[in-house]
Amino acid sequence: MKSLLEAGVHFGHQKKYWNPKMQKYIFTHRNGVHIIDLQQSIGMIEDAANFLSQVAFEGKKILMVGTKKQAQDVIVNEAERSSSMYISNRWLGGTLTNFQTIKKRIAHLISLENQRDNGDFEVLTKRESLKIDEKIEKLNRNLAGIKDMEEMPGAIFIIDVAKEEIAVTESIKVGIPIVALVDSDSNPELVDYPMPGNDDAIRSIRLITSRMADAIIEGRTRRESSDNDFAQSIDSPERMVTYSTSTAEELEQEAEDAVSEPELPINTSEAANEIETQEINETENK
Repeated sequence: MKSLLEAGVHFGHQKKYWNPKMQKYIFTHRNGVHIIDLQQSIGMIEDAANFLSQVAFEGKKILMVGTKKQAQDVIVNEAERSSSMYISNRWLGGTLTNFQTIKKRIAHLISLENQRDNGDFEVLTKRESLKIDEKIEKLNRNLAGIKDMEEMPGAIFIIDVAKEEIAVTESIKVGIPIVALVDSDSNPELVDYPMPGNDDAIRSIRLITSRMADAIIEGRTRRESSDNDFAQSIDSPERMVTYSTSTAEELEQEAEDAVSEPELPINTSEAANEIETQEINETENK
């Protein structure tokens, strides 16, 4: 609670800018500014963190989004720290709903970078080379954080759902769960895991984003530990099955017994004659 207060997470927007759907998360207002109920925020922050941790544990990637000036550096730093994907400059329309087109742009960017690194552009004039460098820089501003996005993310974390309206709409359309810092001017019903709080103050953004990054790291660490434990159990000598010589012999004997010739059935008439003869002999002897 103290860290949230110090970061100003409880400060919402002015009353005139509020979204009525945030009413249940508003504690009071002061000097015309809504004050967010941090008692609710604490639990919802932990719910969101637990969810992202589980997503990471399942081996899925998380996409972090924050294109407003206050959020850009924080998003990049925390995404890189947690090995997550990110978009910090501008959300390109179709990033999720038209992903094949985005993948082509990413492939083009990677191709240009490889050609540059291999010295393929050294034969060009200085002006032509500068134009290509500018093109690479421009593409990187929008695509650098999603170069490794081979498939849809397992979840998306957003700072300011009002500003990132297109990202929210696309996520809902393709069914990607949304975790977001939701201020008093936003609609929390659009978000799967809303966290009521200040999405304008840098300290608030940094605190919440850092908590989400920690959760992602924790989930990934649990997954790696689980994988290692499983690998060790597979390689353990205790799990290796061995057979002693005696066991093999017993099995072989059982197999021989199972295929041995069955006894021939007794002819009932012959048996009856044999019994009758035996009885006659016994009578004569008497």
